[in-house]
Formats: sequence, C-alpha cells, structure tokens
Amino acid sequence: MLFSSIIFLWIFLPAVFLGYRLLHERYRNVFLLVASIVFYAWGEPKMVNVMLVSILINYLAGIGIEAANRRWKKILMILCVAVDIGMLGVFKYMTPSLSAMSRWFKWDFAVIDVALPIGISFYTFQAISYIVDVYRGTIKAQKNPIDMGLYISFFPQLIAGPIVKYHDVEQQLKNRTITWEDTAYGIRRFIYGLAKKVLIANQMGVITDDIFAIPGHVLDSPMAWVGVLAFYLQVYFDFSGYSDMAIGLGRMFGFRFMENFNYPFLACSIREFWQRWNISVFTWFREYLYFPLGGSRKGEFRTCVNILLVFAATGIWHGASLSFVAWGLFWGVMLVLERLFLKKFLDNPRLRLLSRVYCLLVIALAGVIFCTDSLPTAAQYMKTMFVWTDNPALRVSDVVTVWGWLLAGTAVLLSGPLQQLVPSLRRALFDEERIYFWEIPVLMLLLGASIVLLAGNAYNPFIYFRF
Repeated sequence: MLFSSIIFLWIFLPAVFLGYRLLHERYRNVFLLVASIVFYAWGEPKMVNVMLVSILINYLAGIGIEAANRRWKKILMILCVAVDIGMLGVFKYMTPSLSAMSRWFKWDFAVIDVALPIGISFYTFQAISYIVDVYRGTIKAQKNPIDMGLYISFFPQLIAGPIVKYHDVEQQLKNRTITWEDTAYGIRRFIYGLAKKVLIANQMGVITDDIFAIPGHVLDSPMAWVGVLAFYLQVYFDFSGYSDMAIGLGRMFGFRFMENFNYPFLACSIREFWQRWNISVFTWFREYLYFPLGGSRKGEFRTCVNILLVFAATGIWHGASLSFVAWGLFWGVMLVLERLFLKKFLDNPRLRLLSRVYCLLVIALAGVIFCTDSLPTAAQYMKTMFVWTDNPALRVSDVVTVWGWLLAGTAVLLSGPLQQLVPSLRRALFDEERIYFWEIPVLMLLLGASIVLLAGNAYNPFIYFRF
C-alpha cells in the first residue's frame, strides 16, 4: 500500500488513527502491529511471511544472545546476522546473480525467479542493528514479541525507511505520550511530504523516464543534462517526501524518527553530501560496518580501504547489478580523493562556490551510473554530457513543457537554496510547537492538489521500494 494512494489516505490512515486513539494504551502496540501487517500484506500477501519469520528469528536470537556466555554470545550473533543477510541474499540477489552468471558463462539453465519482498533491505538492517546492539550490551533484549514485531514492521518506515535503530526507539515502544502539538506537527509534516511526492517527484519522473528512454545515438547534450536534473529532482523529492511522510506518521502515533535529509544539494564536498543525504543509511553503515572495520583508527591506508569497502557495500545494498557496485565504488573513490588531496581546497571559504560546483558535478555523474541500465550506457551518456552534440530533430521542448520548466525551477529553489536564503522559512517549516497562520491555506491547497492528481494519474511509483 502506498502512502500516496487514495485507499491509504481515505480509509487505512483514518481507521488506524481513530482506532489507535480510542484504544487503551496497553492494546495500542498490538493494534499497530496488526495494522502494519495488514499494510504490508495489502501489496505483498505472500511475502509478509518472510517478514514474520525475520521477526521471530531475531526475537529468539536476541533473547538467546543476552542469556548466553561470552563465547556463545558471539556465535549466536554471527549466526543470526548470517541468517538475516542470507535471507536478504536469497530474495534480493539470487535471481539477478544467476541471470548474470548465465549470460557471462553461456550456461543454459532455467533461472529461478524469486520475487523481491518490498522493503526487505530496510527491515533486515533494522533487525541486524538490534542483534548487534544486544550482543554489544548497549540494549536489553526485547522480551515482548509484540514490541519486537512492531519495531521491525511499523508501517510508517517499513517500506523505505528511514532505518530506525532499536536503541533510538526502545523507550518509545514501552511508553510514549501523544500531544495535540505532536499530532498537528505529524499531519503537517505528512502533507508536505505528500506534496513533494505527488506534485513534484511524480511530474519529474515522467520527464526522467522519457529522456532516459531515448537511445544513446539520438540523445544530445542539452537533453542529457536535463535528464540528470529531472532525475535528481525526482529521486530527492520522492525519497525525502517519503521520509517526511514517515516522520509525520510516526509523530501522529507518538514515535520520533531521525531526520533523513538535510538539503544535500547545498553540500560543498562529497563527505558533506553523505552527511545530508539518506542519513539513516549512512549512519547505519558507519556504525555497523565502518567502525567495526576499524574506522579511521588504523592508519591512512586502512581508512581509505574501509571507505571503499563501506561504499561498495552501500552499492550492493541498492542492488546486485554491476552498475550499483560501480556507483558505490565511485562515491568511495571520490571520498578517498577528498581525504587525501582535495580537503584543503574544499575547506577554503574563498573557494566555496567552486566547491559547490564540483560537488554538483560529482553528484550528476553518480546519478548517471545509478539510473542507466549498464556501465557502457552510462559511459555513453556521460560522453554526451561533456562532448557537445546537437540533434536538430530532438528538442528539449518536445519533452519538457513550459509548465515542466516552471515546476523544475520551483523544485530547484525548494531543494535548499530558498531555505538558505530565507532562514525564517526553514525554521517555520520545522517548528514543532506551532503552525503559522499562513500555513493553513497552503497545507489545504497542497493536500487538495495532491488528492486531485492522485485521483486522475496512474503514475505513482516510489523509487526506493525496489531496494
């Protein structure tokens, strides 16, 4: 079930919200767990069993790890993490890996088509963080299976994050207070996220799909650059919009989730970009992979190797194709270059504008690798971007209308520049204590426009659902 769907907005959410408020506190977690399972089973009726098995395995493993002696703690932790990764590997990587091997080695065998459970990467990482934290002794094992199930399956962040670490919500699972201020802020945040998704991301997605469907030998330089711009506007407003909706929904039920985006296109270095983009994934890899590998404590060479390993893993987390691996390694290489050579230039205040242009160019190249279907296609696309070509038979106006340009310009401003120029606007948007008078008609207009577009438009994907 999509947040940006009529059935969610008009039936599921009102029913769950009212039911939750009417129930006694002791039954609320049970109610939310059942609602989350229904939410997931709506689009994945068979794959809900995979999630339930994951919950059961990690629940029992957590109790076992806490009760075991030192030796068995480590053995049980490793076994559980291996099972979690194994389940992720079977459902996410087995089919594409076998298909690739069949093509590379010319093997003639039937490839088993294993369906990908939506959101498995996100809830698996939550489960792993729980098990590792129990092993480290930073948290107590959850003895209540309902609370454990709710932690893994809570519907606001189940499908596409933000990834929630158990130690951040441990107390909220046991006891949480809901105020009218929280509810108002949650509704407001949800509407802003819905508008970002429906009014901007979906519209930019149509342009992105049209441009990236153009054959490489036909595509010209202006169209290539417009395609990259449309792609990043789509993915940013799609993913950050989903995160806004998840944070808003969580607040409506008494949960506080971490921010997942902080205007990443204002970054002046790739390191800063990743501190602002998909923050929950970046912090997860830092805490549960980079630090265990040694972080920056074992010398410069080892630090650079660790960075490359972490971003290679980040690429693999997104998918099994070589393009995703190359995408991750590209980020890793740029971070290593910044650490070894570029840092002193990027930190120079007088070169701030140049640093920002550099960062946007790197982001653009990474986007090409991410959204093309192969490395040769990505290389051809980049060549078209930087070696000027002009196709008289192909005009940007054939794909992007005047309305599209106005929307793109508005999206660019709202992706960070306007908030930086008008700090009071940024403070108002994230003010948790009050809704400003001018916001009421704005919120009503955004909600109404979003519902109208949803009712009349079938194009409504979420990019990160496939991860």
